[in-house]
Amino acid sequence: MQALMATKGKKALRIDFLAPPFAGHLHPVLALARAAATEHSVQVISTPAAGKAIAQAGLQAHSVLEGSNADETLDQIANPGKAVRSNPLALWRQFRAALRLFRQFRTELDQHYRTQTKPDLIIADFTLPLAGIIAQQHQISWWTSMPSPCVIETSDGPPAYCGGLQPPENRWQHWMQWLHRKKVRCFKRIVFTLCYPLLRRLGVRTLYRADGSEAAYSPDCILALADPALEFPRNWPQALRFTGPALYTPPLTTPEPQFDAERPAILITLGTHLHWQKDAVVAALTELATVCPDWDFHFSDGRHDQQHQVLRSNLHRYSYISYQSHLAKYAAVIHHGGAGIMYHCLQHAIPALVWPQDFDQFDHAARLEAAGKAVWLRNGLGNAQAIRRLLADCLQQRAVKVDEVR
Repeated sequence: MQALMATKGKKALRIDFLAPPFAGHLHPVLALARAAATEHSVQVISTPAAGKAIAQAGLQAHSVLEGSNADETLDQIANPGKAVRSNPLALWRQFRAALRLFRQFRTELDQHYRTQTKPDLIIADFTLPLAGIIAQQHQISWWTSMPSPCVIETSDGPPAYCGGLQPPENRWQHWMQWLHRKKVRCFKRIVFTLCYPLLRRLGVRTLYRADGSEAAYSPDCILALADPALEFPRNWPQALRFTGPALYTPPLTTPEPQFDAERPAILITLGTHLHWQKDAVVAALTELATVCPDWDFHFSDGRHDQQHQVLRSNLHRYSYISYQSHLAKYAAVIHHGGAGIMYHCLQHAIPALVWPQDFDQFDHAARLEAAGKAVWLRNGLGNAQAIRRLLADCLQQRAVKVDEVR
């Protein structure tokens, strides 16, 4: 990334990083900002809910959408009470709710750059396309931060949000994936047309540029925070640059997970979203812990409070478990396929069972399965005996790898 920044022609830049307050989007941006801060002047712009994490990362924060219940609204958008997946009505509702916040976001950010010294560069999470419009209005260079490059539309390859497609193996699959790509683009065009009066007032004039690339992402540089070896072959946009995963977890004060030296520990996490599913997961884990008395199971709720419940002698429910501080201590992980936990597991070579729930998680599961890096749990946690066998295989593989290292 430093090499890319050197192309701006200055030794020291002023850079604004923009991200929503959700961990899956904020934490990669904090990782980038911390790396950039070693040589450049950095500020992170987000909502008030992100302020504590930004400060703990040792970075300067600037809050937007204060006093507007924006964080509560954002939480309702991200946690609608059930899976969204490719449900067009649910996606429509999320988009409309987001647009109402974007109007105030644009006004505040525009005012900020009218009254404050402008940065040399804005790096914005891919969920904040208005950052690019404001940057162009104020003649500021703009890059996109992209932790899940699989969501980018391309002219070939498996499209995202279609259930986790893998590369086609025959003509029928080629044709079906072409149809899925058309379906995704058609849906976006319909939503754009229906919302055009509001989008036009926000400065959004088009979905796609003349070359077919998505106008929501920077035409100059898209920082793909991913391992290109894990991605399926595709004709990527010319602006895309693979920089590798950006992993960081702020040092939050939460209960320390308890480990038993005599029993392997299994982490189960669905990240910080998906609240509607977590109680059901704990119920399934109760049965799994019963049939696996020799293993400890730690479930993380992804909430920043002080909760720690002992549900069984070998089943613990924690409010939050830091991947950066504690993941290496686990023998295996059951996770939802979020980009953060996916790359943390790969970094530590920890075997994983992936149970995708929503959004791009199915696409990550497809890539992990194709690369032989994880097992995709298509049937969830309903069959405790089957999960027990899969975990036993994972632990055996981990033991073999440890012996090989020794």
